[in-house]
Amino acid sequence: MLEVSGTDQLIRCQVKKQQQNEYFCQVTMPVPQQIERRTIKYEGTDMDMVIVRYREFIHIVIEVEAFDEVMRKRAQALARLLGLTLGDKLIGILLYNSRSEELAPLIFVPQLDSLIWERGCGSGTASVGAYLAWSRQGEIVQHIKQPGGAIKVMAEWNGAELERITIEGSVGIVAQGKAFIDA
Repeated sequence: MLEVSGTDQLIRCQVKKQQQNEYFCQVTMPVPQQIERRTIKYEGTDMDMVIVRYREFIHIVIEVEAFDEVMRKRAQALARLLGLTLGDKLIGILLYNSRSEELAPLIFVPQLDSLIWERGCGSGTASVGAYLAWSRQGEIVQHIKQPGGAIKVMAEWNGAELERITIEGSVGIVAQGKAFIDA
């Protein structure tokens, strides 16, 4: 069991060694506090999005046809704007192509002014799974493709609400050591 941000409950994590420096991991993720669909006027156009809210952070799921440079720049500007106005510790903009089941996760940490396009995002994958189960009002199992590989998400729906979210996939250790950071 792990203590993590975003929930008061302990999180279950199972790890099985597959080969040298490669592991199969399965994690029960926090269930969002709230999921809601919104349309906002941004940069002169209506932008449809789904807000997936947790205790200390939010994810914004935006369905896209393609991950072009215009959409990436718009996502970065939106993340910075939300970071200034919402007061959350973390803002995730999740560009999701439902046709290809691909995700481009952008994570912004306002306190550090850190804006990163991640190669793989477990919490973002869980939020996409939560969004899909919520929008379909049913259980989902989906392999979400990301730049660093696919992560499988399973979201259980009990007829009225999201009950449980689990993610799983292979994790490789590519580097090991100590980092020394000057303050």
